[in-house]
Amino acid sequence: MPDSLFVGLMSGTSIDGIDCALTRIGPGGIELLATCEHPITEDTRSRIAAISRVGSNEIERMGALDRELGELFAAATLSLLDQSGHQVDEIRAIGSHGQTIRHLPPSVHQPPEQGFTLQIGDPNTIAQRTGITTVADFRRRDIAAGGEGAPLAPAFHAAAFATAGVARVILNIGGIANATLLDGTGGVRGFDTGPGNTLLDHWIQRHRGTAFDRDGQWAAEGEVDSALLAQLLAHDYFARTGPRSTGKEAFNLDWLDRQLQQLPHSPDARAVQSTLAEFTAATIAEGITREATRVDEIYVCGGGARNTDLMRRLYRRLSPAALDTTAALGLAPEWVEAAAFAWLAWRTLEGLTGNVPAVTGAARAVVLGGVYPGGASAVAR
Repeated sequence: MPDSLFVGLMSGTSIDGIDCALTRIGPGGIELLATCEHPITEDTRSRIAAISRVGSNEIERMGALDRELGELFAAATLSLLDQSGHQVDEIRAIGSHGQTIRHLPPSVHQPPEQGFTLQIGDPNTIAQRTGITTVADFRRRDIAAGGEGAPLAPAFHAAAFATAGVARVILNIGGIANATLLDGTGGVRGFDTGPGNTLLDHWIQRHRGTAFDRDGQWAAEGEVDSALLAQLLAHDYFARTGPRSTGKEAFNLDWLDRQLQQLPHSPDARAVQSTLAEFTAATIAEGITREATRVDEIYVCGGGARNTDLMRRLYRRLSPAALDTTAALGLAPEWVEAAAFAWLAWRTLEGLTGNVPAVTGAARAVVLGGVYPGGASAVAR
């Protein structure tokens, strides 16, 4: 199995852009060669947010967005190759996560056997426009095997970051946060801890018109409302153990508004932002300390790694474990997820399994995703 070049594409629950990573992957590991972030227009973001909620005319709206995002993912790939000086015929495959618009796994769906997850961003379009074989739809095979379909990154975290004898946690803070527990003896566990950036981003967008709280400055200026924090922590998701995953279906502004309406007082918007930051830190820390018997080091990736205020809150709650970002392990935190889906594409093409049953709850490890062959691109470059 010689080393090959793969592109990984990731668009997360924050819908803040398409992360693109060019990687060299082989039996010896993964090397990040080039990266770029491809924009998603405000109009497209709004329509993704709308289709992620129950509404009318969903099939037609989803079909159009599926094709549109396929074009965007293809454009992101071609832009990355142009910027890095690589050619289409050098790339073995693209691993595309797609854009999640609904995540209702067996643990929350009734009946459980009809649980599902859905990502759009048509891989047929990506393969046709780029001419590159595309691997996509990674999550549904795990669900078919009885799993949650998430999180999938722990297998990659183990391959890229595990060290013998070191009890290490890889913490990804995207829209939803998830933790991978590497026990230093080859054991791998993982789970979604709960909200990451999603509530923080949506609250500041509503009240200050910005996409995110840069460095967590606004949250740092406020005071935590203890009554609101206690109410948020009472969500039944945090009482669950074992394989578990969640999404914006459970944690969204409508849910937050209902919690605020039940309070006997009305905290100001800045206090709510501070409380949401503490909520994210508290649920992450509680999940890790409850599930891990020993933690030596914690490395953070995802957009939350750049939130200075959130990192301070995590440090206070997780000390004395060492806390840093995955940059200290050689992979910049903002590119870990895109690299993970490049790696999962490599696993799929090699006929290797990509899920971890101890993480997702699947009955067994399975090869993930569907393969959409490339060929001559339909678009002249």
